[in-house]
Amino acid sequence: MSDTRQIRVGRRTLDISRPDKVLFPDDGITKADLVEHYRAVARRMVPQLRERPLMMVRHPDGIAKKALVQKNAPDYFPDWVHRAEMAKEGGTVTHVVCDDAATLAYLAGQACVTPHRWLSRADRPDHPDRLVFDLDPAEGAGFGDVRHAARQVCGLLDSLGLPTLLMTSGSSGLHVVVPLDRQADFDSVRSFARHVAEVLAERHPDRLTTEQRKADRKGRVYLDVQRNAYAQTAVAPYAVRALPGAPVATPIGREELDDPELTARRWTMATIGERLAAEDPWSGMPRRGRSLRSAESRLARAA
Repeated sequence: MSDTRQIRVGRRTLDISRPDKVLFPDDGITKADLVEHYRAVARRMVPQLRERPLMMVRHPDGIAKKALVQKNAPDYFPDWVHRAEMAKEGGTVTHVVCDDAATLAYLAGQACVTPHRWLSRADRPDHPDRLVFDLDPAEGAGFGDVRHAARQVCGLLDSLGLPTLLMTSGSSGLHVVVPLDRQADFDSVRSFARHVAEVLAERHPDRLTTEQRKADRKGRVYLDVQRNAYAQTAVAPYAVRALPGAPVATPIGREELDDPELTARRWTMATIGERLAAEDPWSGMPRRGRSLRSAESRLARAA
């Protein structure tokens, strides 16, 4: 077993320590395999991470052992890895910011299995440019319930004039993402998201809920909007989840909600190549995010 392997990523030469270290014991997936995954997805993934503080979920001893959830960038990270110092209660945290493919590969080499991104960018951290609905199915429920929930969320947002992006979480549900123009602060965005969720739960009381306590959900899909807050994070597109099979959080098109084979873990490190060879489902999204002002007025009339 070689202790170090050098790879070239863009202008950088990286030393990957213990490349043959098995991180997914049931699948035989090594650290080198993880690095190759992130090199392969970098072209689509890095634009979704650029300028955003990250939270790293690292598994230096493999996914069978306890994760190291890390916000602070370690001192030994190279100087070319970008950082952003963000305020927290009582101080600051210096986060990694992944602005290029070399950084993404370097993080994988540090056994960062799953990067989670802020919903705002470092220059205006209180003003998100992403709103996220996390559709969380009840334990034991079929994924058809999640697909139904996604259709309802997207349908209501369509009527409010807001574009949507869809992504399998790689874990249990789906994320519906709305690009924003960074004018509203987090409190306003979360309030709007909560109102949308409440309207949908009232329209579909047997299938959708805003109850945070699992015991109160009674088999319904939970419309989770709690990530829409300062310093909260969401799993990044194309991130690997620390689960058997190495599932990947994967962007999808709206039409794929009609596919009965769709699940949260549909794509894995072994199969993501077929998605990368096809057109990016998010390629048609307008570059400029939308304002919530008109949407709030329309929602008030629809409620």
